Amino acid sequence: MKESRIDVTKQSEEELALANRHAQLIFRFNNTMPGTAAYASLMREIFPMMGENSRVESPLTAVRPHMVNIGKNVVVMPGCLMMSAGGITIDDGAMIAANVQLISNNHDLYERQVITCKPVHIGKNAWIGAGSTILPGVTVGDNAVVGAASVVTKDVAPDTIVAGNPAKLIKIIPPK
Repeated sequence: MKESRIDVTKQSEEELALANRHAQLIFRFNNTMPGTAAYASLMREIFPMMGENSRVESPLTAVRPHMVNIGKNVVVMPGCLMMSAGGITIDDGAMIAANVQLISNNHDLYERQVITCKPVHIGKNAWIGAGSTILPGVTVGDNAVVGAASVVTKDVAPDTIVAGNPAKLIKIIPPK
């Protein structure tokens, strides 16, 4: 998986303006009554690549939300942090519990103003437990479950349950 790099001290005026616009949209979203047309409109403006019947609950913290692709029938519960410079994809039917961190970027060890970016991919019908952290470059496979408060540093195979810090295989989910 190829890593991209962004020097945050060398962002263009357009990039800075977009970041400011996103910060303002997210502030408004977090301070708008849920279940209203205004709330739904802001959610769709923040996440233009969002499938039908999906929802993101406030409060939300997101950097570069235009780099997030959300499928159909996805639920993202309150308190989610999306650091999305590397891109985040959440496939159809995935469930993201409260206070989950989806982190697709990090800082270079030597040039701290440079962020290193690798995509995060949450597979179809995956379930990310409350308080979990998914780190850059990780794919959580279809139908996988990440236990609460886990830190996922490596790919998670489809149809498995992982938990812990770092997350380790707990069991394989048997077919129905």
